[in-house]
Amino acid sequence: MRRAAAVLMAFAVAASAGCRKKPEDRIAEFVEKLRSPDAEASGSAARALIDIGEPAVPAVAALLRDAEPRVRRAAASTLWGLGTRMGAAVPSLADALRDPDAEVRLSVAMALESAGRQAAPAVPALVQALTDADANVRLWSCKALGAVGPPARSAIPALVAAAKVDFLRGSAEEALRKIQGPG
Repeated sequence: MRRAAAVLMAFAVAASAGCRKKPEDRIAEFVEKLRSPDAEASGSAARALIDIGEPAVPAVAALLRDAEPRVRRAAASTLWGLGTRMGAAVPSLADALRDPDAEVRLSVAMALESAGRQAAPAVPALVQALTDADANVRLWSCKALGAVGPPARSAIPALVAAAKVDFLRGSAEEALRKIQGPG
């Protein structure tokens, strides 16, 4: 009798485990929560999407075109958290550097910095962002170009010009060192 009960219990546990969704199957649910105005719900969803990693990137990148700046910022921040795992989002992030909201542009520049060399396709957009009206966007664009490293060689003239601005000098010079390498 005990053996039969143990077997039934094992089947019940196995069946309930099979009913649970894998995190990858919950991407749409987490993306919807990322859109929430509730900071706790949105933050929890961002962490879940970051934990999922690359499979979540297309859905999160799509939010960069949302009507709400708050949602676009949350998407960019989530991509920042993904770091080098969000390579597929780089073209969307490059487009988002032209967002009308300065906080979105800042979050986007920070996300591109965290992508490192994978942000190489965004170099032309980052060069344009070096003249952004917002000083922090310009600063993080310098940092992002530095994180790209040698593949950002086309940004050297713009970074040399940016290095003439006191506020950007340190970041622009650091980016130039990273791009030009030891020499």
